[in-house]
Amino acid sequence: MLALGAGRFSANFHRMRTQPKSRPVALTIAGSDSGGGAGLQADLKTFAALGVHGTSVITCLTAQNPRRILGVESCSPKMLRLQLEAVFSELPPAAVKTGMLFSAGNIAAVADFLRKTKNLKLVVDPVMVSTSGARLLQPAAEKALREKLLPLAALITPNVDEAEILVEQKIRSPEDLRSAARKIVARFGGAALVKGGHLKNSREAIDIFFDGQTELLLSAPFVKGVPTHGTGCTYSAAICAALALGHGLPHAVEIGKNFITTAISQSYRIAHHFALEQNYGGHHPPALSASEKCPCCS
Repeated sequence: MLALGAGRFSANFHRMRTQPKSRPVALTIAGSDSGGGAGLQADLKTFAALGVHGTSVITCLTAQNPRRILGVESCSPKMLRLQLEAVFSELPPAAVKTGMLFSAGNIAAVADFLRKTKNLKLVVDPVMVSTSGARLLQPAAEKALREKLLPLAALITPNVDEAEILVEQKIRSPEDLRSAARKIVARFGGAALVKGGHLKNSREAIDIFFDGQTELLLSAPFVKGVPTHGTGCTYSAAICAALALGHGLPHAVEIGKNFITTAISQSYRIAHHFALEQNYGGHHPPALSASEKCPCCS
């Protein structure tokens, strides 16, 4: 009986393997998080949860856990470029996101490479400072970020602290989020998603999307008692995955908001901390061919 069952399983497994599925490729260009909750580890888990094949370019190593960052070691610009060449030569991504870049040299290497890429769908998460206060972007690199990378972005996704730096104004209300989004679009082009999760005295996590024409207010209730390590990485990765699947930008942002809201609300415990649930339980957004249009995006 055991041998017969094994034979049946082998035959069924063989039939399954003869019909491989096709998946779009997404790329994360980000730092590594040894705690597994943020950075490229969070990005790759998000890509997989949304049915996208994830590739990665490591910009730096971090020694970190959910509580703090103990150290950062940057990749060399030369090695960074070699990683980009390796991915693009055989696995050209349908969409790209950047996270922690850390140095001006890294930003220049990424921007110089991506500038030559046609039909680039680039999401830039302008990672500057961690929730614990650790510096994730060298002071000298901020100018390179503004001048070289942000103008290439289809979407820029700053949190409140990062948006305040980019537009040089305090953000204290949803109306300030709107103003910041419009200033970012005016200065850098593309679109902006200003995330209000760190907005004080707000009962909801409010984000404002603006692309020069369409404005969206996206809100979700705060989940009390759950620290939000890795939410920015996961949110932007979900948007990147939706773009890789062929969805238009406003709808991709809505998919990302739904994904991160679910990930926070279904967080699970790891030792004395929480981690986002990136095994998405909802209906995955469909992959669209170049000739198809998403009913929600058309």
